[in-house]
Amino acid sequence: MNRITIDARIHFGKPYVVGTRITVQGILELVEAGISFPEIIQDYYPDLVVEDIHACLQTLR
Repeated sequence: MNRITIDARIHFGKPYVVGTRITVQGILELVEAGISFPEIIQDYYPDLVVEDIHACLQTLR
C-alpha cells in the first residue's frame, strides 16, 4: 500500500499521508528537529503509525 499521495485539492498539491491531511513536509521537519517517532505520534500526529513516518523518509530518496 502506498502511504503517500498527492492531490491538487489538498495542501496545494503537496505530498501527504493517505487517509490524513498530514503533509510529508510537516513530518520531515519534526524528524529533522530530532523528535523521535513515538513522540511524533503521541504528541503531534496520533493518527500516524511508524510506517507512515518511514514512508515520508522514503520520499527523500
